[in-house]
Amino acid sequence: MFSPWRLAAGLTLWALGTAAQLVRIGAAHFPPYTVRPEQGADTGLLPQLVEALNAAQTDYQFVVVPTSIPRRFRDFEQGRVDMAIFENPSWGWQNIAHTSVDMGLEDAEIFVAQRQPGRDQSYFSDLTGKRLAVFSGYHYAFADFNPDPKNMAERFNATLTYSHDSNLLMVARGRADIALVTRSYLSDFMVRNADMAGQFLVSERIDQVYHHYALLRPKTPITGEAFSALLKGLRSSGQMLRIFEPYRIDVTPLP
Repeated sequence: MFSPWRLAAGLTLWALGTAAQLVRIGAAHFPPYTVRPEQGADTGLLPQLVEALNAAQTDYQFVVVPTSIPRRFRDFEQGRVDMAIFENPSWGWQNIAHTSVDMGLEDAEIFVAQRQPGRDQSYFSDLTGKRLAVFSGYHYAFADFNPDPKNMAERFNATLTYSHDSNLLMVARGRADIALVTRSYLSDFMVRNADMAGQFLVSERIDQVYHHYALLRPKTPITGEAFSALLKGLRSSGQMLRIFEPYRIDVTPLP
């Protein structure tokens, strides 16, 4: 999923006896935060954040370790990764030991339909009878946060894919009535496909607000307090805004 050079570089530094402690961050496909590589290069917002974290200090070397939406729980429990990032403790983590660090980042899940004469925001009020296109494995509020594919297909007439692009194109081509996408992803899609922007009606209704946390495994080399301090440093320097604001991800005040 990701190019191995980042991980190899981090392991090399560690093996050479550097004082920096290795911190492995799990990277599950969650665009635009973490994205499967194209042309062999790491893409998405996570590599940018990792680069900023490493540039800001020398005590820790953060590296990206590929995982997947369903596998990330097992990788975390078994110690293959030290940290799950852009997560929420309610997304299946309730019975897994961890420390939560508020990242002060908010995104939202929104509904997108094909723009048609006479269609307005009331179209999103009732999902009954509408064909949905959703991302497989995601926890949606309208589905009571139950990501089970059978539940999604039977209760909500949903087609499950692993591509937001595919879901939006299904709506544009009339193969689905409504797609659910993150606000950040839709913003990126519109930049990449400006000619299609007029085809979509975007909901004012929000399915859920994503308030992002970093989840640290017990005995992770970095403490929750230390990681929180690093994030606050990136906020103070303007790095968090530089990375996330272009994608309409809100950098919110921390307690």
